[in-house]
Amino acid sequence: MSATAGLPRGYRLLGEERIRENVGLTYDELTPGLVIEHRPGRTVTELDNLLGAALSGNVAPLHTDAHYSSKTRWGRILVCSGVTLNLVAGMTVRSVSGLTTANLAVDRVRFTAPVHIGDSLYAETKILTRRTSERRPDTGVITCHTTAHNQDRTGVMAFARTFLVPLDADSARHATDY
Repeated sequence: MSATAGLPRGYRLLGEERIRENVGLTYDELTPGLVIEHRPGRTVTELDNLLGAALSGNVAPLHTDAHYSSKTRWGRILVCSGVTLNLVAGMTVRSVSGLTTANLAVDRVRFTAPVHIGDSLYAETKILTRRTSERRPDTGVITCHTTAHNQDRTGVMAFARTFLVPLDADSARHATDY
């Protein structure tokens, strides 16, 4: 690839025949009203649920005991809500918050339908607001709203998130060799 050839979107030229993929949209790209569909989707596994339950200390039988769960209204294990939140939030990082320097808030978290082992989750994020930080003049404050649905297009959760991103993505990427 020569320096004059068009670069694939989402990549930048590092040198002769060398490109690097970009992680995170820039402050200027995160415009209010923008909706991002996150891919790939993510199928929730039993291991996801068990590790999440173990790491959080949430050993409720509804999340860990198949026999117990079979006797509940769900009829099977219900994935921990913390696992669902972490999986969905993680799905958004590559595009929405890959350049984040700090998370400020996760608000209005709602779980709207059960998630079970084997469900595939898909997420989308709408950028709500964008402004420069009053305390950190080289940083922008982004607020977004993320929703997730399962393979049947049933909404399973939603949340708002506010985080900081550098105003100058190129300088941040150069300083971190990223």
